[in-house]
Amino acid sequence: MEKITVSKLLQMKHKGEKIAMLTAYDCRTARLLEEAEVEIILIAASLGASVLGYENSVRVTVQDILHHAQAVARGASKALAVADMPFLSCEIDRKTAVRNAGLLIKEGGAQAVKVEGGLAAASIIKELVKAGIPVMGHVGLTPGALRRFGAYKLQGATEEEAGKILTEAKILEGSGVFAMILECIPSDLAREITRKISVPTIGIGAGPHCDGQSLDIDDLLGLGDEPKPKFVKQYANLRPQMAAAVRAFRHDVREGLFPAPEQEYNVKKAAA
Repeated sequence: MEKITVSKLLQMKHKGEKIAMLTAYDCRTARLLEEAEVEIILIAASLGASVLGYENSVRVTVQDILHHAQAVARGASKALAVADMPFLSCEIDRKTAVRNAGLLIKEGGAQAVKVEGGLAAASIIKELVKAGIPVMGHVGLTPGALRRFGAYKLQGATEEEAGKILTEAKILEGSGVFAMILECIPSDLAREITRKISVPTIGIGAGPHCDGQSLDIDDLLGLGDEPKPKFVKQYANLRPQMAAAVRAFRHDVREGLFPAPEQEYNVKKAAA
């Protein structure tokens, strides 16, 4: 796979080539995604629940994202690594936002950051872009909206809501984002936004008309045990396979079947 850059993603949009984005939080997974030619790897704040055991993403810190971004950067050198800006990492003031985003780029090894929100995020995004930091936008069902609703809820279902999301998308485009996540919105609205803005759109539960699609790696592989949103397609069911392997190991240890002779090291004794 050739090196993925912001310019390359824009070329893909213009050529009608679909973009794939998945989450990763460690070196091994990042390497696997790059081998599969996934263009964008997102170090998402959802790692709080899936990796760190937090109840939600609110407790995730910049240091948490930094740690996992570094691991991803070690595993993938060609995919575009995008680091999530966690809760309150860029909302306090512009100086703090630039410092935190710069840390994720300079020390974390990410090539870009993701900032959620529409009009409220526009001024922050402009400051980050001005500082030379590529920014991915996020409209529709953002993590902040998910915290308010407590569950996945379709956004843009009414004409008024749809108009607001379209306006937000245009505002983010004008603020300088290089790409934009459209999450949990009607397919027709996603198609309209994709046609009317010049930057690539990445859909999460936004239908087939976006320039690219994204899923959480745990959902894709069937590693989680929590209920999955309607838009998730599970490509494997690894959780029961992993559990079965662990139970088999425990059984073999208890029964004295592991290690077997083929797992032993033996030294030949010298002849007397």
